[in-house]
Amino acid sequence: MAEARFLVVRNDEEQYSIWSADRELPAGWHEAGFAGTRDECLAHVDTVWTDMRPRSVREAIQ
Repeated sequence: MAEARFLVVRNDEEQYSIWSADRELPAGWHEAGFAGTRDECLAHVDTVWTDMRPRSVREAIQ
């Protein structure tokens, strides 16, 4: 049996998550350009999502 495939997704606040590749993305979420196994996607999110604050919060304090 093949391992499930996932996508790394991001919303407009630049918050990341993973989503099953065979499901339609929920409103407000967009593909972030990376797909793989669950573990690969989680590792990618750990690498790219270095500031957990939503974009609006980061911009408000600058």
